[in-house]
Amino acid sequence: MSSADIYREIILDYYRNPRNYGKIENPDISERDSNPLCGDELEMHINIKDDKVADVKFTGKGCAISQASASMLTELIMGKDFEYVKKLAKEDILDNLGLQNLGPARIKCALLSFKVLKTGIYTYLVDNLKDTESADKMKEEVSGIY
Repeated sequence: MSSADIYREIILDYYRNPRNYGKIENPDISERDSNPLCGDELEMHINIKDDKVADVKFTGKGCAISQASASMLTELIMGKDFEYVKKLAKEDILDNLGLQNLGPARIKCALLSFKVLKTGIYTYLVDNLKDTESADKMKEEVSGIY
């Protein structure tokens, strides 16, 4: 079995058995987005406590890559420092998926959860922390995700 086959199996497992699927009551961060080209939809809820991701959940529907990516992202950020989460890059997400050579359409599927996360962080920084400097950096990053 090749490494590409192993990654495909891992993606299918996360798609069929999503981790952290569901909603959080009264989350600190709540964001949703969709990819109209393929119909992927994603909503993410995050609670922050003591500058750490205390809980994260997602709901959505779409292709295996978008849903597996969301599930894997929730595992990646659970319990992590908020600063770590703020600094995540799209390459981190693609490395986590084991997919570096995706075409333009599939890259949007793989990065939808990352876009939702970064947009949610941007809103949280502006609305709750009044940290416009960090928010401006985040906004710039969100605009360049794809």
